[in-house]
Amino acid sequence: MAQNSTIYKIELSVSDMDRHYYETHKLTVAKHPSETDERLMVRLVAFALNAHEHLEMTKGLSTDDEPDIWQKSLSDELDVWVALGLPSEKVLRQSCNKAAQVIVYPYGGRTAEIWWDKIKNSTTRFDNLHVVSLPEADTLALAKLANRAMKLQVNIQDGEVMVSVAESVVYLTPETWKGAA
Repeated sequence: MAQNSTIYKIELSVSDMDRHYYETHKLTVAKHPSETDERLMVRLVAFALNAHEHLEMTKGLSTDDEPDIWQKSLSDELDVWVALGLPSEKVLRQSCNKAAQVIVYPYGGRTAEIWWDKIKNSTTRFDNLHVVSLPEADTLALAKLANRAMKLQVNIQDGEVMVSVAESVVYLTPETWKGAA
């Protein structure tokens, strides 16, 4: 018998001083049985970093042909494709052909660095690709904040990210490995 996803109810308040975006999103997020708390929290931070009124969580891990997060235009074209982890060069190529902007958030410390060293030369032709690494110490600290009912406050200023849940605060310093042209 297959395990069911765990449902998380999240109130995500985003204050992005860099983009002048201030909004609260009420999200119902299904955590796949194979998804870790770290990945779930990275997904929420990625959502906050790209927050927009049309940004949506997708089925994520349960489908191969969808990103973790996307933003579609009113005419149903893919504007933004957000992926987490370490996608293959083939998946990056397909993503860059499907969406106007592709953002990948690798995490996992040394594993992510090895992945990037291996794949970075094959990504130079993708002008619409952004790769933004999240440090392992930061994402592991985020995982400890995971809770099935969360009020998450994310403040973004000068590229720095502060995530708070109740009395706990985690600071992240995303590192851009590849910026879109």
